[in-house]
Amino acid sequence: MIRPLTAADRPAVLALIEATGFFRPEEVRVAEEILDVYLSQPGQRDYAAVVVEDESGAVAGYMTYGPTPLTRGTYDLYWMAVAPSAQGRGLGKTLVAWLEDQARREGGRMVVIETSSTPQYAPTRRFYEGQRYAEVARVPDFYQPGDDRVIYAKRLAEGVGRWTNGPKS
Repeated sequence: MIRPLTAADRPAVLALIEATGFFRPEEVRVAEEILDVYLSQPGQRDYAAVVVEDESGAVAGYMTYGPTPLTRGTYDLYWMAVAPSAQGRGLGKTLVAWLEDQARREGGRMVVIETSSTPQYAPTRRFYEGQRYAEVARVPDFYQPGDDRVIYAKRLAEGVGRWTNGPKS
């Protein structure tokens, strides 16, 4: 089940972010700041946050997303993580599909995701490619020397624009 994040979910979400082993301490702090903005400013429209529960009702993953400022219909997937104990069960796919449907309901036309080029993130890149996201840009040495910013995008309506989504898995 996917539902809006609540204040009661905050500790579980922060624990699962840290448990993934993918995020540096400063990245965890940024994720925490975004959660706090979402929770403390319910009227803001920059960030939305949802959690996915496992079959027992425990928080097994989360995602923050929002409409990209100064665009018409573009959404950013800012953060997504699934607890290591829940990985491989389709929860990440469920979250991404939910975001795409939500963006469409809100008039969205595109979702953009960025990630790292390091070997640790190879499974993440394959995951997005498997969801038919196309690599549309790469900024060399963005995060640090040898760590490029890899930008993926997916059009929510096929046949529009200059590029196509990646192959269907």
